[in-house]
Amino acid sequence: MPHGGSGKNSNAHQNSLDDSAQSRPYFDISNSKNVTTIKGQTAYLNCRAKNWRNKTMTLQVSWIRHRDVHLLTIGQYTYTNDQRFKPIHVEQSEDWTLEIKYAQLRDSGCYECQISTTPHISHIVYLDVIEPKTEVLGEPDVYINRGSTINLTCILVSPEPPAFIIWNHNDAIITYDPTRDGVSVITENGNMTRSFLLVQDAKLSDSGRYTCNPSNAQPKSITVHVLNGEYPAAMQHGGQAKQPRLYSLLLCLCLLLY
Repeated sequence: MPHGGSGKNSNAHQNSLDDSAQSRPYFDISNSKNVTTIKGQTAYLNCRAKNWRNKTMTLQVSWIRHRDVHLLTIGQYTYTNDQRFKPIHVEQSEDWTLEIKYAQLRDSGCYECQISTTPHISHIVYLDVIEPKTEVLGEPDVYINRGSTINLTCILVSPEPPAFIIWNHNDAIITYDPTRDGVSVITENGNMTRSFLLVQDAKLSDSGRYTCNPSNAQPKSITVHVLNGEYPAAMQHGGQAKQPRLYSLLLCLCLLLY
């Protein structure tokens, strides 16, 4: 009988240990992931703390910035003078979210979500703030003959595609005027968004500055020169006007003969 009683006590002790282990605070990693955002947008870093509140204690959940070991929040209170940082927590929820308004490149780095156990436990969330880059392929100045096709490609590297891309010719938005056939824009969205501007049967009036304007990035411009079939004497390269290849060959021939 004593032996049987000892077994019951042992099982009860084991069950107590199991219950204690199950009630310990821990992080739900699947809901506490790294974040990538665009410069100027609001970033939300989420930390899901399980069992932070139980029958015996109520623990505090804090956010700490690793770069300078700066305490940002404790519970629902902010401990920084930077008003861009704010804790978000719904009563009885397991989610503790750090809001960062107008995210800047300097905000990139590790942020530690910490539960005030003894010793404390923590989970790292990495924030990557990206500034989208716009580029129009080709040289800053493009020369084509009248009647040819202006073919410009704009590349946008961004973690999320733009809501729209607008092309400008000089200071005017390029529209699909039915009186001007042959103008089209094709945009392919993705992590690297491509926008193609095609202007067929180029006219002299199509010369000018073309600007690619994504909704979520800085614009980028290129200058197009539509030529009337003649060689552009004003085309500059390194401070000197470019000369036709035929003229150079004739000059070399004259030097050899004389």
